[in-house]
Amino acid sequence: MRVAIAEDSVLLREGLARLLDDAGFEVVAQCGTADELLLKVNSYPLDVVVVDIRLPPTHRDEGLRAALEIRADHPEIGVLVLSQYVELGLAMTLLADSAEGVGYLLKDRISDVEVFIGALRRVAEGGSALDPIIVSTLVSRRRDDDPLGALTPREREVLELMATGSSNQGIADELVISVRAVEKYVSTIFGKLGLPSTGSESRRVLAVLMFLRA
Repeated sequence: MRVAIAEDSVLLREGLARLLDDAGFEVVAQCGTADELLLKVNSYPLDVVVVDIRLPPTHRDEGLRAALEIRADHPEIGVLVLSQYVELGLAMTLLADSAEGVGYLLKDRISDVEVFIGALRRVAEGGSALDPIIVSTLVSRRRDDDPLGALTPREREVLELMATGSSNQGIADELVISVRAVEKYVSTIFGKLGLPSTGSESRRVLAVLMFLRA
């Protein structure tokens, strides 16, 4: 898989490049600014980009804006955004239209190489990957008109894990239940949320988006 990295910290950028190279990715470009990333995206065929949400010159949301532009102009390219802190507003902006081919992870997650590489591969393949801490923070924001209020605590657990990008097998392993049980929970969740039968993967994305917007 071909990947471009946009990170203004030289040490982190070089470390990411080495990590991805060891994992079998082809690091096509290493960038220090959003403008440089966009130039590379428009110049080389890529499968996925890894971009810091805050880049020079202001270190506010340059990386996010670049990610949104890439998603709009190159929907075939996966986008994995990295952030130092939990920034729910920026995360929701990134996920406003679709959770397909997008990821949002805290930088601390990079130290868990297996998890990070797995998340990047999912995003590159059109899936989603959200940091568990971000998902947990979103869960804590309960409202009186919570559209997920009909879900049982276990169903919410399953949906939380879906939101992080976990497969049915991954959910089964995490909750120590059978894959068959997970499939039943997922089916029930789809039914309670009134999601159309347009295919399992697309409904998973719709369920995740509904969960995040709750």
